[in-house]
Amino acid sequence: MRAKLLEARDQGGLDGRPEPVNASALIHDGHGRYLLHLRDQREGIWAPGTFALLGGGRTPADVSLEATLRRELAEEVPGLEVEGLTPYALEEDTGVDGLAVPVQVFEGRWNGDPETVDLHEGVLLRWFTPDTLERLNLSPGLGDLVRRHATEHPPAGIPPAAIRPLHDEAPTGTELHIVGVHLYLEDAHGRILLGLRHPDSAYAGNVWHFLAGHCEREAAITCLVREAKEEAGLTIDSAEVKLEHLVHLVDSTGARPRIQLVFRARSWSGTPQVLEPERCVEWRWWDPRNLPAEIVPYTRQAITGILDGSTYSEMGW
Repeated sequence: MRAKLLEARDQGGLDGRPEPVNASALIHDGHGRYLLHLRDQREGIWAPGTFALLGGGRTPADVSLEATLRRELAEEVPGLEVEGLTPYALEEDTGVDGLAVPVQVFEGRWNGDPETVDLHEGVLLRWFTPDTLERLNLSPGLGDLVRRHATEHPPAGIPPAAIRPLHDEAPTGTELHIVGVHLYLEDAHGRILLGLRHPDSAYAGNVWHFLAGHCEREAAITCLVREAKEEAGLTIDSAEVKLEHLVHLVDSTGARPRIQLVFRARSWSGTPQVLEPERCVEWRWWDPRNLPAEIVPYTRQAITGILDGSTYSEMGW
C-alpha cells in the first residue's frame, strides 16, 4: 500500500493531490438497496471484520482505474456483472500503514441475489438499505457515502420505509428459492456437453457439471442464453429451448432450497470455448450413459431422469 501511495504522489495531479491508485464499487439496485461486502477478520488487511465496498488497488497491468475495478470484481466475485460503472466520488481511506490513500469510487447497478454468486474473498455479500447502516460495523466513511448517494438518487415513487431487505420479500410462511438454469446440449453423436469446474471454485471444484448459472432479475431462458454465450461462446435460439427436467434440491441442512432447471437446446451454433477459466477449465462431450465419476450429484440425477423420460426429481429433502 505504501509503495502505491508514494508512486501516486510522484504522479500527482495539477492540484498537487496524489492520483488515486485504488478503486471501489458502490453497487446499488436502483430501488434503494446497496451491496456491502463483509471483509475477513484477519490481521494485515485493511479494515478487517467490517462491511465495505468491493474493490482494490491498481496494478501496472491495469490500463485505468475502471479496469482495476473490473479486474478486482472478477477476482473477488466472479459472475457479478455490474452495469453502468461510472466515477461517482473521490474518497480518502487510511491504509494498514496509517497513510491516507485516495480511492476512486465508481457507482454501478446490479439486481441479483448475493447468495447465488461465488464469493472468493471475504465472508459474505448482502443488500442493505440506508436505514439499517447504523446497526453495522462499517468501514470509515462508508455510511455517509451511501446516505449521500441515496439522497441524490431516491428510488422513483418508492418511499424509503417501503424498501425491505431481500429476505423479507417472501410471504409469511414461505421460503425464497434460488433458481439455477442448466444446459443439456447434445452433439451429432448423442453426447452431452459438460464442463470441468476450476479446482479452486467455491462450488464443486474439479468436478464435471452442466453449463449453468443463476437467474438474476430475468427470465430463466434469457439467463440460459446469456450464460451459454458468456461461458462458452455458444449461441442458443431461445425459441428452440425446451425444459427437460427439474431438480428440487437442498444441498445441506439450513441451506436455501434450490430449483434447478435443465433445458435442452434443439438449435444452437458455435464451438465450446473456455471463456471463464476461473470457473471452468475444460469443455468435453460425454456419453450420457457413461458419465465421469466426478460429477455434481444432481447433474447425474438430472441426466438419468432425462434418459428415463422423467421431468422431475428431488434431492436432499
